[in-house]
Formats: sequence, C-alpha cells, structure tokens
Amino acid sequence: MKPHEGHRKRAKQTLRVRVVTVSTSRWALKKGNQPFADEAGDAAEEEVRKAGHTFTGRGLVSDEAGMLQDEVSRFLTGRDDVLLFTGGTGVSSRDITIETVRPFFEKELPGFGELLRRVSFDEIGSAAMLTRATAGVAKGKLIVCMPGSPGAVRTALRSTMAEFPHILFVARS
Repeated sequence: MKPHEGHRKRAKQTLRVRVVTVSTSRWALKKGNQPFADEAGDAAEEEVRKAGHTFTGRGLVSDEAGMLQDEVSRFLTGRDDVLLFTGGTGVSSRDITIETVRPFFEKELPGFGELLRRVSFDEIGSAAMLTRATAGVAKGKLIVCMPGSPGAVRTALRSTMAEFPHILFVARS
C-alpha cells in the first residue's frame, strides 16, 4: 500500500464544514433586509452534504478585510474542520479574499488552484485563468478560497473534496 493510501484510510472521513460567501452586493441586500439569492453558497452546501460531511452553517460577508479576518479567526478557534469561502478570488479591485486569507495559512496548497484552473479550462476555456483560487492549512484546519460562481464552486468541490480528509490527516500529523 502506498503511503497516501494509508493516510486516506486512517483519516477522519466525516468533516465539519462551514461555508462563507464573500459578496458586497449580497451583503448590502442582507443589511437592508432585502431578499437575495446565494447560488454559490447553495452549491457549496449541496456538494458538502452530497459528500457526506457535516454542514455546520453559512455566513455572508462583504469584500472587507476585517470581516474576512473575523471569519477566519472564529473558524481557527472553533470546532469546524474546513472553511469554504466562495467569492472574491478574481481580478477586480474589490476581490481581496486571497490577500486577506493567505496570511493565516501555515502551509499554502497551490495545487488546489492549479487543479481547479486545469479542470475549469476543459469546461470554460481560457477564462479559467481569471481565478486566483487557493487553499491552505492553519492550526490543523483547511481553508479553501473558491470563485463566486456556482459552476466554479461545484467544479472545485467535485474535483478536490475527496482529498480534504487526507489533507487534514497529514496537516494534523
């Protein structure tokens, strides 16, 4: 048996996962008590549940560093294993998720973004290069930063979520 196969076998298979949507426009609607849709958050929640993990809740923040930092800080001191961010990974001047979250990483997993861009290329072509999606581990927990489109969220999670238990097993070793 190869070492990674042994890790996978011994890894905790059911993870506790929280989803946070990063969207200034949705935040403004929520703050104004107006209805809004969160298709990317819905997609993430659905994929987490389909994979058999424990979905622990959702959050919504604006594209503001302080709000993102607060979410990460609460996560790192809480009981969840995985924090999934949707949104704020593009090239717009408002897209600050990566810059804000990356300093919390003890180890970055650039392969997450590389794999997502590779798989996305097959689906949407060269526009796949516009995402700066990434992931990293901190304090034995996994933080994932994905694009804000529902299709990209589904692609990201379907392509990578099977490795989340393995990642955490190694990060906690």
